[in-house]
Amino acid sequence: MEWLTEMRENGLALIAEIDSIDSLEQVRVELLGRKGKLTTQLRGLKDLPDDERPKAGAALNKLRQEYEVLIEERKTSFAAQKEATLADGCDLTLPSVAPVTPGNRHPLTSVINEICDIFYGMGFSREDGPDVELDYYNFTALNFPDDHPARDIQDTFYINDKVLLRTQTSPAQVRIMEQQTPPLAVIVPGRVYRNEALDASHVAEFFQIEGLYVGKDVSLADLKTTVLQFVTQFYGDDVITRFRPHFFPFTEPSVEVDMQCMACHGDGCNVCGKTGWLEIMGAGMVHPNVFKAAGYDSDKYTGFAFGLGIDRIAMLKHAIKDIRYLYENDLRFLSQFRSVR
Repeated sequence: MEWLTEMRENGLALIAEIDSIDSLEQVRVELLGRKGKLTTQLRGLKDLPDDERPKAGAALNKLRQEYEVLIEERKTSFAAQKEATLADGCDLTLPSVAPVTPGNRHPLTSVINEICDIFYGMGFSREDGPDVELDYYNFTALNFPDDHPARDIQDTFYINDKVLLRTQTSPAQVRIMEQQTPPLAVIVPGRVYRNEALDASHVAEFFQIEGLYVGKDVSLADLKTTVLQFVTQFYGDDVITRFRPHFFPFTEPSVEVDMQCMACHGDGCNVCGKTGWLEIMGAGMVHPNVFKAAGYDSDKYTGFAFGLGIDRIAMLKHAIKDIRYLYENDLRFLSQFRSVR
């Protein structure tokens, strides 16, 4: 029994000195494992005289239970300490690491969101159209004649004779009018494709937002008011714009809307082709033939449409001098727009 008392004190001392979950397991094995001190003594009970064996066995089993309770308490204590060091799944005891640079929206995404918000405020809803389009919707339904230059493979990416990558977001006009009845006011943002030579203001793949408003007694004055309202909200009250007569097969009359180049403030640069102006949209009153293709009565309804070049809008807003910067995914360039919504 003197030996048993000494063994108990030594075991309790070992358990008290445990300072980690790993050392706890080592002590458990040393005391209670298959070859542990207490296990060895339990196996040696068979060598004791018959009259001493029950008393010694009871004392050893009582000590074993005591060891198990104390070890389990230390295990629970370590688990609680570890949980206390965790915050939102992060172990605060780990060494610190270099700060992670936060991400941000691409400037084109931010500009699209801002434009859509402005038109939402004017009562327009958002619609979508397919990137891969039928020749019928991209050209024929929009009143393009068969010999129009835009139909040439030098300008358009064809998949086959009847299917192509849309050259504009305007095909959505007919698709939407086929499915909805007037009055309607919609915008359609999306990617478009043209076989362009790359330079500071042209790429082969870019973004547009199509706008369409149809109702009764809609006039060119409504178009101009809508455009100026958008430009003022997006750029501010001090922007300079101009409307120029133009021609588009799907509108009549047609106009182009220009803004004074914000990169050079009208002095002329490579962004504006040395003119001091940059076209931001084409617009006009919806052509009766487009209404006819969509199944609308042009004697009853009128409407206007416009197409915004999002890339050029972004260039003007942020004084970007080369459109290619928007597509090169250079983080040194993109990181400048962290404050953009």
